[in-house]
Amino acid sequence: MHSKISLIPGDGIGPEITRAATRVLEASGVDLDWDIAIVGEQALKEQGTPLPDSLIDTIKQRRLALKGPVTTPIGTGFRSVNVALRKKLDLYACVRPCRTFPGAPTPYRDIDIVIVRENTEDLYAGIEFTPDSPQSAELKSLIGDAIRPQARDSAGFSIKMISQWGSERIVRYAFEYAVKHNRKKVTAAHKANIMKVTDGIFLDTARRVAQEYPQIEFDDVVIDAMCMRLVKNPQVFDVIVLPNLYGDIVSDLCAGLVGGLGLAPGANIGDGIAVFEPSHGSAPRYTGKNKVNPMAMMLSATMMLRHIGEHQAADKIEKAIADVIAEGKNVTYDMVTSADVTPVGTSQVADAVIKKMEENSNAGKIH
Repeated sequence: MHSKISLIPGDGIGPEITRAATRVLEASGVDLDWDIAIVGEQALKEQGTPLPDSLIDTIKQRRLALKGPVTTPIGTGFRSVNVALRKKLDLYACVRPCRTFPGAPTPYRDIDIVIVRENTEDLYAGIEFTPDSPQSAELKSLIGDAIRPQARDSAGFSIKMISQWGSERIVRYAFEYAVKHNRKKVTAAHKANIMKVTDGIFLDTARRVAQEYPQIEFDDVVIDAMCMRLVKNPQVFDVIVLPNLYGDIVSDLCAGLVGGLGLAPGANIGDGIAVFEPSHGSAPRYTGKNKVNPMAMMLSATMMLRHIGEHQAADKIEKAIADVIAEGKNVTYDMVTSADVTPVGTSQVADAVIKKMEENSNAGKIH
């Protein structure tokens, strides 16, 4: 049995898709020991904070977590729990694979892209000042000569911060990932033609680090051009490394290319610690309705299995998921590609994946 793994169901649809994923993990035959922890709205009600110290402590102790989505209020309320968690644990690398499965609802084929997103800097560093704050007044005074026309009194400020140190470790992570997983190419995305200091630091660092990996092809693309190229010809991309904000946007774009966020797993990784979670949000309007697609959570779980060396179990789950998608009968509403198919619920997808694993295992025994 592996050491205990922190299991964080999250809120909204989190507990439902987490249960679906853990059922599939159990059926794969891998022996895992869960340490359940709460976060988000439940933690806020029970402990007075959406991100309790007890959660941080258990993840630091276990060094590994499988996490469901957590609700982030838009515009008001507490700041993103996900962002705060990544900062507290220094989970600087967000890894989001996007690949096509035959039968998924997309016109694209043969996409296999890995997004490597810097997680701790850029505009997500959380340095913001409201229009009426003393910090905004000081900032306007400090940069007044650089602003033409002058900043309006109603202006708020968000500070973009990109360092050579932060850029180097994420770019190096992307190249090391490429080497480890037999990838051929790394592309750095940026807007250094306009933001010559911040994005310029990122680009200069990427070009310098790339020279240490001559076996890996490297290029860089301006972010708006990259979005256009991703839509027109996504197959030319392999590993893409980006600053925080661009990485967030592009990973959702790539999820759309392969069939939607229901097929978009993810991992947030630091030095000796990793949290695996789907790329999508908590979809609170679907809470308790047994409706949403749990496959992104299941695929995040397979990423966790590979991280701990359980490659056979990961392969078994991924093949079963691919077979269910290709068959097209036991899928949620977002995966339906035929008018003749009635969508099933979250738990029924788990049933189908478990059944397919059993069928594949029995077929292997026969042969």
